[in-house]
Amino acid sequence: MSKAAAYAAFDRTSPLRRFDFERREPGPRDVQLDILHCGICHSDLHTARGEWAGTTYPCVPGHEIVGRVTKVGAEVKAFHVGGLAGVGCMVGSCGDCASCRAGLEQYCDRDATTWTYNSPDRASPGKVTYGGYSSHIVVDERFCLRVPEKLALVALAAVAPLLCAGITMYSPLRHWGAAKGKRVGIVGLGGLGHMGVKLSHAFGAHTVLFTTSPGKAEDARRLGADEVVLSNDAGAMKKHEASLDLIVNTVAVSHDLDAYTALLGRDGALVLVGVPEHRHPSPNVSRLIGKRRSIAGSLIGGVRETQEMLDFCAAHGIVSDIEAIPVQKIDEAYARMLKNDVKYRFVIDMASLASS
Repeated sequence: MSKAAAYAAFDRTSPLRRFDFERREPGPRDVQLDILHCGICHSDLHTARGEWAGTTYPCVPGHEIVGRVTKVGAEVKAFHVGGLAGVGCMVGSCGDCASCRAGLEQYCDRDATTWTYNSPDRASPGKVTYGGYSSHIVVDERFCLRVPEKLALVALAAVAPLLCAGITMYSPLRHWGAAKGKRVGIVGLGGLGHMGVKLSHAFGAHTVLFTTSPGKAEDARRLGADEVVLSNDAGAMKKHEASLDLIVNTVAVSHDLDAYTALLGRDGALVLVGVPEHRHPSPNVSRLIGKRRSIAGSLIGGVRETQEMLDFCAAHGIVSDIEAIPVQKIDEAYARMLKNDVKYRFVIDMASLASS
């Protein structure tokens, strides 16, 4: 076992604070990395604050991890000591079901996906996983990701959010065929939405950003949006009726989906990636039937697709727009996230853990 330091939530309301625990020693197929940077996701806040059922305290959040490899098991082939590596939302799965064999571990048919934090730890029975707000992590090689040197040269800290926000947007854009000649809508310009705009633009699609904030228009165009539409302007929305092939909706609060299904052309899809606290109102079915439209959902991507996403981002020079913070300011970051006061992802500089 090795001693690890972290910041953890100990209950729903107290500030996160220092937590010391033990990580397992690397096995034959394991990779250990010192964590250099860890992104902060809204999921971290929801879990740490007990807003989603099932939080086990103490809880060490963090699933947007980049670091440097310090140990490898004897059977590890793809990683070496001193190299860069990443860890995303998963650290294990059954590996045998149809979904896992297809490289879609996030949809494991046996519900055996091991999430990076607050998940029953298959490698250490009886324990839960602790995430990236920590000094180091030990992960099965199958769930480690290569960080392209080209990305590291752009800004290593800004690579971290690609491991969740990036793949959450890349996967539906890829699956539903964002490409040149397609018209793609992105709803919301936050941590997910700003990555959606960048990636859709890089795929070559005509990209339309939908927002309720007029002040975000200039930023959206800088990120790659061809058009910006105020979604609370009925006239502006009507101009786009039946014009889009795909809309990826990042909004995580309950709202009327009919406003967006009306914008889809024949065979268009509205894909939901935001998880609202309350259910969306029931959609107008006739509006779906009339043009063979669909409403779907998407959850991150498998390891293979996540690596593909990192390589795609390296080829196009894409990283997240971030604000780096010390670990001691996590609670301040959470408070600002609730106010949408970040452009567009907080990333913890884990070197700051040494002074806590």
